[in-house]
Amino acid sequence: MSQTFLTDVVLILGASLCPLVLLVLLIGFVWAICAAFHLSVTRLKHLHSIPCDRCVYFTGCQYLKCTVHPYKALTEDAVDCLDFEPALDNKSCCSNYCKD
Repeated sequence: MSQTFLTDVVLILGASLCPLVLLVLLIGFVWAICAAFHLSVTRLKHLHSIPCDRCVYFTGCQYLKCTVHPYKALTEDAVDCLDFEPALDNKSCCSNYCKD
């Protein structure tokens, strides 16, 4: 009789805890997706603050992107570039500045 009583208790506990565990896992999964999305948006905003394409020293050429800081151009190091000067015209990669 005690064997069946223990089996019944285990089944009742399992039946009541299983949905709670699944709910906690689902909430954790949704929270992880929201956290990853927030982190991605924050990172993307940071990358969009790179001013190289609006600088007078930016060439648009794939070989020499910047005449002042060629290794920093279009990287995160260029966010607070001290030599940044706004360009009056928007140069593009398809312009005559760089012939491939």
